[in-house]
Amino acid sequence: MTLTLAVSDEVRTLVPGFTPLAVEAHGLVNGPSDEAGSALLDDAARRLAARLDGRAPHEDPHMAAWRAAYTAFGSKPSRTRNSAEALARRALADGGLPRINLLVDLYNAISVAHLIPVGGEDIDRVTGTMRLVRATGDEPFHTAAGGESTVERPDAGEVVWRDDEGVTCRRWNWRQGVRTRLTEESVNAVFLLESLAPMTGTELDAAGTELAERLEKLSPGARITVRPAL
Repeated sequence: MTLTLAVSDEVRTLVPGFTPLAVEAHGLVNGPSDEAGSALLDDAARRLAARLDGRAPHEDPHMAAWRAAYTAFGSKPSRTRNSAEALARRALADGGLPRINLLVDLYNAISVAHLIPVGGEDIDRVTGTMRLVRATGDEPFHTAAGGESTVERPDAGEVVWRDDEGVTCRRWNWRQGVRTRLTEESVNAVFLLESLAPMTGTELDAAGTELAERLEKLSPGARITVRPAL
């Protein structure tokens, strides 16, 4: 069954031109990070460096647009960076990108190579419609702090992804919750690629197509659909 996604009118008004793309996949294979995934992450870092050509990630026009979006809902973009900028900074640092698991490594590589926020959610752990809204401040957000499970609340007015149980990702795409994240047991997932102008539709589609092709290579026989998220 296709997961339903929605964006509230409040968010559309706040940041006009937001364009998400969904890659939905069923029958995936996941597991611990491996050499192939590590090589993919290293290649993504090289592609990023060539794209930036000496600039810092926040100087890229797409990242500048995300900084403006974060400022619009009251978040400080230099303190809580969008996921693509945060990953890009790590990719260019001495320690490089983290290795998590096969699926997370794959979508992180796409995010870095194309400099676009990409998130992955376990469809089997999502309850109801996933929607992008401005938070009331009462929604639960399941996360971890100091190795212990805890529940936070978003700031009122903060842009969040949520389902019927609560927040799945805070500050648009800054921090994903533990409840719906992809684990080594995940087999059904939706990947969200989130773009703002000046990223073009062609560039967005290229990122989605590469993700779908690599998912198919990783999980032969998986049912994969690339579609507009809205």
